[in-house]
Amino acid sequence: MLGPVIEGERIRLEPPRAEHLATYGRWFEDMEVTRYLLYRHPFTHKGEADWLERTAADEKGVIWAILAKTSGRVVGTTALHDINWRSRYGMSGIVIGEKDEWGKGYAGEAMRLRTRYAFRELGLQKLITTVVGPNDASRRGLERAGYRQCGLYRHHFLVDGQWHDMWIGEIFKEDWEAQEGRA
Repeated sequence: MLGPVIEGERIRLEPPRAEHLATYGRWFEDMEVTRYLLYRHPFTHKGEADWLERTAADEKGVIWAILAKTSGRVVGTTALHDINWRSRYGMSGIVIGEKDEWGKGYAGEAMRLRTRYAFRELGLQKLITTVVGPNDASRRGLERAGYRQCGLYRHHFLVDGQWHDMWIGEIFKEDWEAQEGRA
């Protein structure tokens, strides 16, 4: 499914559109951007269009483009995927594809917005995510958003010829609600 528009303080989550696909393609051509992603290869134009169509029809996922509010520029994408509606949990993921926008807090804000949507609008009870060991910025952003380590896949991901652990994090609705009450 394509996600609804969600306004944040500095970003806006909105459904990805066909005109975003060229930008996504550019990101997937950059090995620094895809360094810690499970899928690292560029798509063809037809492959990108097919992906958007499949994603829009997927009832086990919700995806958004991340736009910087000041410029209106697409800076990343975030999603909930592999949603198990019976057991009320799903996986989450994010990429900030514009390298000059790294470190500006967009990912953390997107994580918080998608988590709120998952719990308040979809009625999920838990979100799970994974991060490749050296990607400390992503892990820290998830921890600030309330995710806690629940496991570790050892020597699970190969980057530049070296094996890295995969951090597994989760957040429960009740923990998120308690954190929101403190905010």
